[in-house]
Amino acid sequence: MRKIQNNPLNSFKGALGFYLNVEAHGVGLFRKGYRLTCALGPRQEPRCRGEGLDQRRRFSGLGFGRMPHVAWSSPEGWEGGAVWSASSVGALGLCPRLSGGSPRGHQACTRCPVSVAVSASGPRSQIRPRVRSLWAWPSPCGPQNHRALNGAQDVAMGTTTCCPLRFVTRPDVKEKKMAGFLDWSLCTLAQSSFQTIEGVIAMDGTLQALAQIFKHGKREDCLPYAATVLQRLDACRLPNSSQTLLRKLGVKLAQRLGLTFLKPRLAQWRYQRGCRSLAANLQLCAQSQREPRTQAETPDSEEGYDVPEEVESVIEQLLVGLKDKDTIVRWSAAKGIGRVAGRLPRELADDVLGSVLDCFSFQETDNAWHGGCLALAELGRRGLLLPSRLADVVAVILKALTYEEKRGACSVGTNVRDAACYVCWAFARAYEPQELQPFVAGISSALLIATVFDRNVNCRRAASAAFQENVGRQGTFPHGIDILTTADYFAVGNTSNCFLVISKFIASFPEYTQPLIDHLVAMKVNHWDGVIRELSAKALHNLVQLAPEYSATLVFPRLLAMTQSADLHTRHGAVLACAEVAHSLRGLAVREHRPVADFLDETAVHGLKQIHQQFHDRHLYRGLGGELMRQAVCVLIEKLSLSKLPFRGDAVLDGWQWLINDTLRNLRLMSSQSREQIKDAAISALAALCSEYYTKEPGQVEPAGQESLVKQYLAELQSAEEMTRCGFSLALGALPGFMLKGELQQVLAGLRAVAHVSPKDVSFAESRRDAVKAIASVCQTVGVSAEGTPDEVVCRENVGQVYCTLLDALSDYSTDSRGDVGAWVREAAMTSLMDLTLLLGREQPELIAASTCEQVMCCLAQQASEKIDRFRAHAAHVFMTLLHASGPAGPIVPHVPHREELEKLFPRSDVASVNWNAPSQAFPRVTQLLGLPTYRYHVLLGLAVSVGGLTESTVRHSTQSLFAHVSSMQSDRQALDGFAGTLLQVFQDNLLNDRVSVPLLKMVDQMLANGCFDAFTTDTDHPFGVKLLALCKEEIRKSKDVQKLRSSVAVFCGLVQFPGCVRRKTLLQLLLLLCHPFPVIRKTTASQVYEMALTYSDVVGADVLDEVMAVLGGTAWDAELSVIRGQRNRLCDLLGVPRPQLIPKVTARPPQASRDTQAPSCARSPHAAATSSRVQGVLGPRRPSVGPTRLPGPVGMQHRWAPTRGRKVTQKPVLTSGPHSDRCSGQRTCSGLHLRDPGCG
Repeated sequence: MRKIQNNPLNSFKGALGFYLNVEAHGVGLFRKGYRLTCALGPRQEPRCRGEGLDQRRRFSGLGFGRMPHVAWSSPEGWEGGAVWSASSVGALGLCPRLSGGSPRGHQACTRCPVSVAVSASGPRSQIRPRVRSLWAWPSPCGPQNHRALNGAQDVAMGTTTCCPLRFVTRPDVKEKKMAGFLDWSLCTLAQSSFQTIEGVIAMDGTLQALAQIFKHGKREDCLPYAATVLQRLDACRLPNSSQTLLRKLGVKLAQRLGLTFLKPRLAQWRYQRGCRSLAANLQLCAQSQREPRTQAETPDSEEGYDVPEEVESVIEQLLVGLKDKDTIVRWSAAKGIGRVAGRLPRELADDVLGSVLDCFSFQETDNAWHGGCLALAELGRRGLLLPSRLADVVAVILKALTYEEKRGACSVGTNVRDAACYVCWAFARAYEPQELQPFVAGISSALLIATVFDRNVNCRRAASAAFQENVGRQGTFPHGIDILTTADYFAVGNTSNCFLVISKFIASFPEYTQPLIDHLVAMKVNHWDGVIRELSAKALHNLVQLAPEYSATLVFPRLLAMTQSADLHTRHGAVLACAEVAHSLRGLAVREHRPVADFLDETAVHGLKQIHQQFHDRHLYRGLGGELMRQAVCVLIEKLSLSKLPFRGDAVLDGWQWLINDTLRNLRLMSSQSREQIKDAAISALAALCSEYYTKEPGQVEPAGQESLVKQYLAELQSAEEMTRCGFSLALGALPGFMLKGELQQVLAGLRAVAHVSPKDVSFAESRRDAVKAIASVCQTVGVSAEGTPDEVVCRENVGQVYCTLLDALSDYSTDSRGDVGAWVREAAMTSLMDLTLLLGREQPELIAASTCEQVMCCLAQQASEKIDRFRAHAAHVFMTLLHASGPAGPIVPHVPHREELEKLFPRSDVASVNWNAPSQAFPRVTQLLGLPTYRYHVLLGLAVSVGGLTESTVRHSTQSLFAHVSSMQSDRQALDGFAGTLLQVFQDNLLNDRVSVPLLKMVDQMLANGCFDAFTTDTDHPFGVKLLALCKEEIRKSKDVQKLRSSVAVFCGLVQFPGCVRRKTLLQLLLLLCHPFPVIRKTTASQVYEMALTYSDVVGADVLDEVMAVLGGTAWDAELSVIRGQRNRLCDLLGVPRPQLIPKVTARPPQASRDTQAPSCARSPHAAATSSRVQGVLGPRRPSVGPTRLPGPVGMQHRWAPTRGRKVTQKPVLTSGPHSDRCSGQRTCSGLHLRDPGCG
């Protein structure tokens, strides 16, 4: 072996210094049995062998036993070398620390006098060396390299810190080099500061190296230096650092120093349970059943226990670490407490336990509670927590299981409760059953409370696991097996299930009933989370029936007192709890045939009655908390009304009615998050209040009260506020039947007025939705009688009006900034139609006319084929429900069109098996309805919106299904003619309705492109092509919608397949669009015409095809119109289409017009008007637009008169082509001209 010229320990120091500064690195990782070769060379400028920082980041994930698979060349100029033998795993990270200056002027760090390259060879010849050096080229600025190489730092530093452990602790090295290395490490700590990045990195690596040495080094070798290292560690003041890793390493090093000070021995005083042998444990268990077993506590032998003074400092640092703000520091400190306490005498260990228990005072933060729990778990797991101290420990653990402190809008303490469950889990494994027997009741109740009532799902599952561990190992928990089968890991995942189902099952065991109730009242009714408060009140409803006397005498008075609390959350939860408890006790009294006074005495009833008045007097219905209190008191009104408390004729009813009305009237003032909940609570309260207290006798109402209430609510329906309409619409729908007797016709008329779409309230979609819901609710309330009077029941006279209103609501497609808000109305209308139809079908099926049933089923089929998944699924559900609804005598919905075919297409099994939300499952089934003439129009109308939509999955599956159906009709010319006629009818009925017409144009384009109508292209001037061309031209007339115009261009290109006049007119229309005012339309048209000419070879003659292609492809169609017009005219000549002609158009000075000016000037030519009349004669009268009204005006220009101030107005040109005029703007050079084409044919 050659002598190493430079001390390799300096290389270790340089590596540490280098890695700690994170400027470049090289890592070598070796497996057991490899030989490590280190070649030493002179200082030199590092060379970059990678491809930037991203290349170097690839090595940040390496670990022991894994090596980079990238070859790196070695630096030149080696002078010496050495061979080392690695007994297990070795790692070397070496490279100079670069200083400032230009890239060429970098110098090596003085602490690393050599550059080192490493290679290795394995014991097998086929294993190639895998040790590589990675050379970095850092910039002088520094922080960029820190950020870029931060990911590589941990692995490089971690592997480098192993080198001192393996090297300086060797028997032949430690005497000479350990002191020097430790001295260098302490100097590094003294010269570094955790307030700088360089200092943090340097301290990080140094602390890791020191911790590894004191962990793996021999105690007798490290003990002489332990006090000095501890003194330097104290001087660093690491607990004040903001770096989590430094604080953790400080705690780690402190505990290693403490273990170095104390002799390694097992404490004879520790508690021991069983042994590691399962067979031995089973034998001991059998013996313990035959004879009692006592735990022998061996008195400590103080001889040999030499506890240095430094241990006190170590324990102090560990106790401080228990209160650290970061979990990893607390966890390390807890493990250190357990390890050090295991080597202390019993008295000193007990003092440590007392210091740990001091963490559980309410002056301490949640961090201290969490660290204390972890420390207790470690002590218990190691047997260092004697049974004599269990009473003190269990007391604080029970508090920790319910620990929660409110911080701002949320709370802290989840980690504390989780750690407390871990303590209980550890105790189950550490102690004999007889040791924990006195605490079983408290621990089991606390764990079950956490299992079902904790807000955090992780804590519920941790508590369930701890309870299971105790049941299995202790065997003393009451009803443990029965409870575990219900409250398992998965069952406790749902909060509502825990509060309302599992808690009721657990409370059925007498041992747990009272603790569960007490916890809800003390901790959950006043919880900061509103959802938990509501669930707690509902849980009390279930639990008080299991302990009625206890609840009535102790729980209920406590809740009544809490309703007067100054804390909003306490007050809100207490009111909800009082309502639920009163209702539950009333129900129990009825079931047991006992008077309610047995549970609710006069004091309790009087207290309930005074809640509303007290809140009103204290103005608690106002402000931010007013929303919560209104909702809570409305729930109280509902529950007290259902409890039938003796308040009939009491003045409190007027106060309750005022609160309900005021809440519904001012819903607009409520926050959007709580508005729906408050509205529902008020509606439910109104229904219960009227049903119980507004009757003289059962079914008899006071006429004066009924008339005034109904009139008041009908008047509120005309409010200008949408939310007010919503509230009172639902209020009318919630009124009991006797309140509507004699007023039904007025109520339905008022609700129909709200459900109707008017121009001034088109955005009131929510009020229309609620009105539709209220109509169905009213009909179900009053019932059905065919020969009844329209003021009392649904009868022959008013059922048609109800159906008309609901069917009109199905066509509500209003939109605003929120999107398709009309979908809410349509969804409510579908539900209402289902409820009303099923009601009539069960009681009076003769009231369902055949035409009405056909309309209902067709409209539902249309909704089931539209694009929004949620509403499509709902429509399909309603459709299937009505189709398969049956009674003892058969189907209850009469007159369903094509019932037999529908039952084959949609069997009853599809109700549950088909996911109508999925387009891939819905559209293949819906398109089958196109084969039924009754449903074809509506299904095609819905499919047009889906096929021409934007959602990729919806478009794909709807298009595939549509094309598959059309392909099946190619051999049946009559069916294809019927389909085409229906398509044209849908187009004509929705002219200028952009919601339908734009996607319909896209659908027609796809159908033409895919050859769906190839059977029609063999006939000259087929009526389908003629009508489709006329409809497309009418749709885009005066349109400025770019999307619509681009879609129409694609349709025009598809229409050239139809020979005859249709083709000539289509080409003329396309050429007119080449001079459209919008450049994007001109470019789109040119591109589409280019593709069309290549696709359909018979459109352009072969002799002019090349020239037409050259003009289309070589013209800049976004240039000026004066330039483009010449190219367009050239195309007209090549395609045999007459050029548009410029006809002079005179200007006028109002009010006297030129003799050549047509009157009015904006009118079309008589020829165009006559042609338009002919088109209307073919297609029928035009349907007015149902969308927003468009301003009059062509695509880019229109004729208009100027104000009569003598100002001259130049009329913009109008371009007419053939018999059908289409307008476009011209340049100023063409002002005063009227463009006209001689026409076609």
